[in-house]
Amino acid sequence: MTQIFLDTASAEEIREFLSWGIGDGVTTNQKIFLSEGKVDFKQRVLEICNMKKEWPVSVETTTKGFDELVAEAQMYSKWHKNVVVKVAMDKDGVGLRVVKRLHDEGIRTNMTVMMTLGQLFLAAKAGASYVSLFYNRARDAGLDPVKTIREVTPYLRKRQESKLICGSIRKPEDVEEIVAAGADIATITPKVLRQMVFHPRTEETIKEFDDAWKDFAAKNNLVLPASTK
Repeated sequence: MTQIFLDTASAEEIREFLSWGIGDGVTTNQKIFLSEGKVDFKQRVLEICNMKKEWPVSVETTTKGFDELVAEAQMYSKWHKNVVVKVAMDKDGVGLRVVKRLHDEGIRTNMTVMMTLGQLFLAAKAGASYVSLFYNRARDAGLDPVKTIREVTPYLRKRQESKLICGSIRKPEDVEEIVAAGADIATITPKVLRQMVFHPRTEETIKEFDDAWKDFAAKNNLVLPASTK
């Protein structure tokens, strides 16, 4: 079954979705932390890591250059055993070098910002624990992300070393496409997760059943529990 990662750095939102039974991991990036405003970066990462005993929490590198990226990644990996270091796929191959080095050191990585099957393939070969397809950004570029998922997934599962994460999800229908295509993981924003639980016909049907039960109870002198709302 496709896992759901929470694409947020909000501790409050993460707790909410965990109470639903939703959340197999967390992904963060620079824009996500910017939206949190003034927070202690390290303390928030540790808070999220400690919300579940075993779950991957992706923290993205921000420096440039091989040595700087490796040093930053090593620092994050020491913060908590649940940290997975995100490294961007860049045009000069530095990201791949970093991922290979971290893999050799036993540090889990999530290679990110990828659009094509070729990029995902290279990231897996370099030893990335997770390879991230930016679903809608790939579609914006004229690519077919569903086709990419279907083609790359058998290769990844044969190797059994890298899992496919699909991000850049904008609406519930994207999640349905990703799940149907067989991706390992969909990382979903709180906005889209809340949209997924709602359908107007579901609400209409609940009201229909509730009204019918009230009528039945009234005709049979049943005492209903007081509403807690």
